[in-house]
Amino acid sequence: MDFKIIARIKSDFPEKFGIPRQSGILKSLRSTIQFTPEFRNADALRGLEGFSHLWLLWIFSENIRDSWSPTVRPPRLGGNKRLGVFATRSSFRPNPIAMSCVKIEEIRFDIPEIVVSGADLMDGTPIVDIKPYLPYADAIPDATGGFAEAVRFNNLEVEIAASDLAKLPEEKREPLRLILEEDPRPHYQADPERIYGFHFAGFEVKFKVNENKLSVVSIEKA
Repeated sequence: MDFKIIARIKSDFPEKFGIPRQSGILKSLRSTIQFTPEFRNADALRGLEGFSHLWLLWIFSENIRDSWSPTVRPPRLGGNKRLGVFATRSSFRPNPIAMSCVKIEEIRFDIPEIVVSGADLMDGTPIVDIKPYLPYADAIPDATGGFAEAVRFNNLEVEIAASDLAKLPEEKREPLRLILEEDPRPHYQADPERIYGFHFAGFEVKFKVNENKLSVVSIEKA
């Protein structure tokens, strides 16, 4: 079975490091769903304006492999414990398919494209389907979260010099702070002297973490 790429995301994340671990965390950060030529048809979006959110089905395009493992090491558990691949949201799966819930901010029928917020996709990620979010069907109040509920992490205290923060466009400052508060490091790394770096919104951000405090070392134009 062959899937067609119907769209690609335009986002502020040119690489995997730094991307939120779940959709919806960066509620103020916008991305754009840009349709491929075959599916660039406004009629395909007719009726979507009545919905507030979407499900995106997309491909882990950076993690495609010919083989798979029945167990993986979830980062939430520090990378030290193996669990069944189907009990996790690991990107290393038999089929590299992912799903994200995003909020519709604007539908541009003339182009057409969709501006969304809360996306956790790397720039250029291929999207294979879009489905409307149905509150009565998709929201389950008494759902349980398994091991993920037991290992929720406290947010880090983030320290950014005003001179560095001023380099960013104003609308990117709070999203960056939220990314850093969530601790983008792999949870098995805890060297307080190690400097980490990632690219976001056209800037390279470098930081280090000591216990519960994250200090930004520099923010420079990429």
